[in-house]
Amino acid sequence: MAMSMSNKAVNRGKNKQASSTSRSLIVPVLAIAGWLTTILPNPAIAASYSNDYSNCAGRLLKVGVTAEAASQACAAALRPTDLAACVVKIDKETQIAATDALSSCGKARRPEELATCVVGVSLSTKEEANPAVLNYCGRSLLPVRFGQCVVGLRSQIDVPPAQVLDTCISADDSVIGASSSTPTIIPAGSGIETVPFPTQQTVPAQPTVPTQPAIPTQPTVPTQPGAN
Repeated sequence: MAMSMSNKAVNRGKNKQASSTSRSLIVPVLAIAGWLTTILPNPAIAASYSNDYSNCAGRLLKVGVTAEAASQACAAALRPTDLAACVVKIDKETQIAATDALSSCGKARRPEELATCVVGVSLSTKEEANPAVLNYCGRSLLPVRFGQCVVGLRSQIDVPPAQVLDTCISADDSVIGASSSTPTIIPAGSGIETVPFPTQQTVPAQPTVPTQPAIPTQPTVPTQPGAN
């Protein structure tokens, strides 16, 4: 009986020791789990930041743009996905490096149209004017039209690339200048308030000076008969 009591006491001691040991192990694990929760982003929060800017940066990094250049370009872009698409298209379809295309794509109002122009002109000129293509397509406010001009003329006329680039950019400037001078017609009832063009002011006429009234003449006195 005494031995049985002694065994029970030993078992209770072992159970208490095991329980305290397990608690001592669980507490640090819970502490570490809580610490990781604070430093690791919530998956839902992380997913919400998978937007145009992350897409832009990821695509630029894949084509060799440095992390600093990619972050600055994507942050400054109005449409980051269009910027990345412009750089990637030029890099893959021409001999122009992505690092060289980044600046022109970042300055373009419509980056995808710029890329279309650069690719088309580069193929038409057989890569003979690579350094100049970015400059010309970037200068044009209508890059798609400019590219069509270069490709169209080159397909029918054997002219040096530099000459056709100058010809089309001059015509491009003329078209833009003519379109900007065309008056805009605003339809009636559009709700847009129009300001009438100021006309020349009319100089008021000087008041007429009244003339002096005519002095009445003296009535003629009839002569008496036989007065002569």
